[in-house]
Amino acid sequence: MTTRNSAPDVWSESFADDSASMLSSDQCIIKGEHFFIKGLIEIPVADSDAVFSWGVWVSLSRDSFARALEMWETPGREAEPPYFGWLTTELGLYSPSTTNLKTHPHTRPVGRRPLIELEPTDHPLAVEQRTGITMDRVREITEAVLHPKHSNA
Repeated sequence: MTTRNSAPDVWSESFADDSASMLSSDQCIIKGEHFFIKGLIEIPVADSDAVFSWGVWVSLSRDSFARALEMWETPGREAEPPYFGWLTTELGLYSPSTTNLKTHPHTRPVGRRPLIELEPTDHPLAVEQRTGITMDRVREITEAVLHPKHSNA
């Protein structure tokens, strides 16, 4: 199962008319100054061959983004060393916030989204990526994503 987020959290529809900004399903530029790629945080599911994936956005430096674009359609690109980035997707099921967690995006073969490796901290998302989750946790996440609780506030 993969969850989808259509844009980095810092994206605003007001950027759509800005010639120095763009948003595609895989890449985003904001005002020619902020650069993002979409990737997957993969979490192993215990006692199975399954993997749970969060679709997330990661900010990259200008140079790393330029290199990622240069290699985007290049066979063998998975040999690239990982980049450094900051997670720019808030996954509300986790506390504290997932925004600005340190990441290492790993390029994979052409046609596959980058693998987003979180730095090995004690953040619950990073712990889950390292240790895995149960099928009950997958169901819990799925229920929360498909049927979010709404506040009357």
